[in-house]
Amino acid sequence: MYSLRMFINRVTVLLSISLVIISCDKDYHAVGSELLLGTALHTKTYVAPIYSYQNKVNYYQTDGLPLAQLGKLELPGLGTSEASITAKLVASANPTFGNYSQQRENEGDNEDPAVIDEKETVSGVFLEIPFFNNTNDQDGDGVIDALDIDPLDRDSDTDGDGLTDYNETVANLNPLSDDSDGDGILDDVDLDNKTYEYENQVYEIDSVYGNRQAPFGLKVYELKYYLSQYDPAADFEKESKFFSNTDFYERGFYGETLHNDSYQLNLEELRFNYTEDNPETEDVDERQTVAVRLTPRIRVPLDKDFFQKKILDKEGDAVFSNSDSFSQHLRGLIIQADPSNEDLYMLLDIANALIRIEYTYDHVDTNSTPTNTADDVKSQRSKTFILNFGLHFSTIKTDNINSRVDQEIAAGELLKPSENIYLSGNGLFSTLRLFEKESEEDQLLNMLRENQWLINEANVVLYINQDQYSSLEKSQFPDRLYLYKYKTGFPLSDFSIDNTENVSLKNRDKYIYGGILELDDADRPYRYKFRITDHINRLIKKDSTNISLALVPSNGFSSLNFKRAQTAGEQFINYPATAVLNPKGVILHGSESQNHPEGGLKLEIFYTEQ
Repeated sequence: MYSLRMFINRVTVLLSISLVIISCDKDYHAVGSELLLGTALHTKTYVAPIYSYQNKVNYYQTDGLPLAQLGKLELPGLGTSEASITAKLVASANPTFGNYSQQRENEGDNEDPAVIDEKETVSGVFLEIPFFNNTNDQDGDGVIDALDIDPLDRDSDTDGDGLTDYNETVANLNPLSDDSDGDGILDDVDLDNKTYEYENQVYEIDSVYGNRQAPFGLKVYELKYYLSQYDPAADFEKESKFFSNTDFYERGFYGETLHNDSYQLNLEELRFNYTEDNPETEDVDERQTVAVRLTPRIRVPLDKDFFQKKILDKEGDAVFSNSDSFSQHLRGLIIQADPSNEDLYMLLDIANALIRIEYTYDHVDTNSTPTNTADDVKSQRSKTFILNFGLHFSTIKTDNINSRVDQEIAAGELLKPSENIYLSGNGLFSTLRLFEKESEEDQLLNMLRENQWLINEANVVLYINQDQYSSLEKSQFPDRLYLYKYKTGFPLSDFSIDNTENVSLKNRDKYIYGGILELDDADRPYRYKFRITDHINRLIKKDSTNISLALVPSNGFSSLNFKRAQTAGEQFINYPATAVLNPKGVILHGSESQNHPEGGLKLEIFYTEQ
């Protein structure tokens, strides 16, 4: 009884305290807010000036890049680029053509009648340069993202036939067609689709600009200049550098013409059937069966007689003893494209380019009776020999058709800020100076340092000059720009510390740092924005100097290593490879622009006063 009374009394006290607290709840919070009002932090915005200076590189290093450029492209208001390829060829050491070495063929073998003069003869030679292919398939349903109606849903139905993409792929059907075998019976009711070749691959071709259907002239020449890996001008102690203005064709270093014809791109998978039928499989004609599948590529025939003399007829010769001997013998190729009236510009997978030499040779089958020649069977067989590409570079000729660009470049050399910013993959870039002009001291920056601001966020905002374009198609603009330290070529600290990733979209890593093309309310290309908060904080804290920044188009952040380039002022700089690999361009409002409603180029600083 006593314990029960004590429990009731305690509960009564607790309930009383709770009622007092609840009844005073509003007064309690009001008192707290009054205490905090005097010390509340308020974020403010300051728009600081940026000064833009137009510049360009006369030429830049194009060797050692993961791709090669070929074709012609005109950028509205920026000029034209025309690119060709020069490449060294590489062969395996001391190759054997046919079954036996040339020495065994010459000497013969009295104990083996199969050793004969094989008479190796070139039957076909093809230059092959693959395109870059987009094969991303995030949901793993067998349909690449570019063609998938829902790239994040494995159970989506892209062809609308009632069967999911994944189930069609597993069942060896075509998820991009509601009638895989084309017999007029839809897949969801068709009981026999065995004629559909499910091994066929569908590719989305990347990095081809202009009219993909336009025919163009394609020329391939023998290169007569020896491409040395090491620079003879530096006593072979440094690696050679090859620049965009290196043109061995114009200098006369070319030999025989190996191909000269009109060509039209084939962006489909290349399929080749077996050339012979196997007599042991009576029910199957192998000549109707695909033997080789190749990714989409440029594939053109080359002169057979040339490679007969240069390759097959040299079997056993010293030219194949080592790579240097072969390079002295067959030095390489010059590849040119001549689009007619249509733009066509290609970034090609040069690292996987090759020359495929197909040849036939005589073969003797002794039927396992080498001492009895009566049952020997003589036939002709075929093989393939591959020449790979070695050192390579692109020759890129540029022509700025806009006289205003040249005027802005000339003004930039005199340290006069630009009205517009012209950027392009053919060498147009801009430098940016924060807070002060190039010729001035950091007076404004020093004043800001005295304010002891806490910088919450800082953004460089660049607006596209939409008035410079007759049409605003998103595809004609660089998908991303790159802002870096001009004098060194190194990235900003904000770039380095940004570890954000986006696996669902191409070139979207480091999205906090930014530089990504943004669209306005009418879905037109509008602006680019970089977040450089850490860089500004370092400037305010005097942990860094106010160096000039540089702005270029970007082809992605996997190729940030820099190349050497010569500017309009004939100074050599470190130029990011990513700028060389993007042929697109854009015209932005510069610091002297007078006709942008939001003020054009600016540096937004969001800060808190301490």
